Amino acid sequence: MLGCFDSKAEDFEYLYRCLKELGAHVLTVNTGVRPSNINFTIDIRSSEVAEAAGTSLRELLNRGDRGHVIEKMGTGASLVIAMMVKEQRIHGIIGMGGGGGTYICLAGMQEVPFGIPKLCLSTVATKDLSRQVGTKDIVLMPSIVDVAGINSVSGLLIRQAAGALMGMISVEAERFKSSRITVGISMFGNTTECVDRCTELLKSQGLEVLAFHAVGIGGQTMEALIRDGRIHAVLDITTTELADELCEGICSAGPKRLTAAGDMGITQVVVPGCLDMVNYGHLDTVPDRFRSRQLYSWAPDVTLMRTNAEENQLLAKEISEKLNNAQGPVALMLPLEGVSLVSKKGGVFYQPEVDQILFDGLKSGANEQIRIEEIRANINDKVFADKAVEILLELLN
Repeated sequence: MLGCFDSKAEDFEYLYRCLKELGAHVLTVNTGVRPSNINFTIDIRSSEVAEAAGTSLRELLNRGDRGHVIEKMGTGASLVIAMMVKEQRIHGIIGMGGGGGTYICLAGMQEVPFGIPKLCLSTVATKDLSRQVGTKDIVLMPSIVDVAGINSVSGLLIRQAAGALMGMISVEAERFKSSRITVGISMFGNTTECVDRCTELLKSQGLEVLAFHAVGIGGQTMEALIRDGRIHAVLDITTTELADELCEGICSAGPKRLTAAGDMGITQVVVPGCLDMVNYGHLDTVPDRFRSRQLYSWAPDVTLMRTNAEENQLLAKEISEKLNNAQGPVALMLPLEGVSLVSKKGGVFYQPEVDQILFDGLKSGANEQIRIEEIRANINDKVFADKAVEILLELLN
């Protein structure tokens, strides 16, 4: 149980009692920086949380900067929780609070692996907390009223929150661990045909397939699950998020995209899928410096921009450098007749000379450890999907 036991003492005392009544052994972590008057044992004191973040309660209080306090206590909470996870002391985590308390709580939950239940009862649960939640399987529960003492509304919701957490803990996670090889595959509307065919073939070989929509959070989640050891091989068909990171698109997965598989030493087959495009929202959201470029309305709220020669050179360099550092087997597959549905012959983004710059950069930048396959096909052609699966299975074997 994680939270600010100073300003929310009554609420956390009640949550503690609810959890105990449901049979939980409760470990408590206090992130409140002022004296706490509570009626339960604090296992990790706020002074320890502050020290984990390289500071002290005295320094935080003397500075008098609320934002700084929240940032440091969030950092400290994440480090403390990480150690508790390493010691295998946690089967579930719960917290609650307002804006600051929620930030600290979610920071701590970032260190808890997939499958361990995480619940935050929050006054700001209905706001956009995507950055704070990130790739984690966190349940956000609206508090309806402020977390400021027990009443007929807060009491019910706190009791339900405790029951929800204990209910999730009671689910046997081991039952859902696959005994098969699990393959992560990245997809987009412009590569769906390829991914569907690959998935069908992989499943026919007895492999489990996890598909991730390459819209930013999809790529981040795939990378996180790779690092958590939940994914054993990657068929990275759709690396478009790299183009969005380069050109300020809305589907960026951040600078660490395409690094987890290499760091973890697992097999990966990589395709420059949809690197012909950058994704923006409505047409009027396209940055001014790109307004004169070739734009295409994929949907009323999705505007695609065709990448140019310079951007393809930069993308090729980035991909080569990341794959060259991989600790496991790597194959790079090049669909010579188009990297997306709309870049095939007759498509709105059909520019084979620009695609060739990308292909040439990848071939010249890759080291000798990387297997390169050039396929005279569009990315969505059956022959390309079949070859991608064939190569992945070869590398796995």
